Amino acid sequence: MVVDAFRMFQLATQGFCCSQIMLILGLEEQGKENPDLIKAMHGLCGGVGRSGKTCGALTGGACLIGLNVGKGTPTEFSHAKINVMINDLLEWFEDVYGTLECSGILDHSLDEGNEYPVQCGNIVTTTFSKVQEILASYAEDSESTDED
Repeated sequence: MVVDAFRMFQLATQGFCCSQIMLILGLEEQGKENPDLIKAMHGLCGGVGRSGKTCGALTGGACLIGLNVGKGTPTEFSHAKINVMINDLLEWFEDVYGTLECSGILDHSLDEGNEYPVQCGNIVTTTFSKVQEILASYAEDSESTDED
């Protein structure tokens, strides 16, 4: 799925942050809604509680991988390489942005009440696309395990 820039803008203007937008887009791709999950993702906004630490697009991306291939019920199994996929995302993200931290990428803090910069939209777009690429590249290797 190619990220619809208008849909991202719409979600941002509705007050959703990067990590929430990542999961909303991923759920929409599956034809689902999950307001409780989106509420939980609010904790990752702005680098975990707007602290500027680990970027919400990155943590949202890791959660999106989990949403697609993680274990969700006692009888379900996660993808055997879920952690490899997440580590692929981490390495790619750090290579592209030079850091995992929101404040380092934006070169300023995200004080409460500040709007999310346009730059965040670009980060969400590229990270969402990378997650899709990672999921596709491991789709053939769908052997599952309950070992994490």
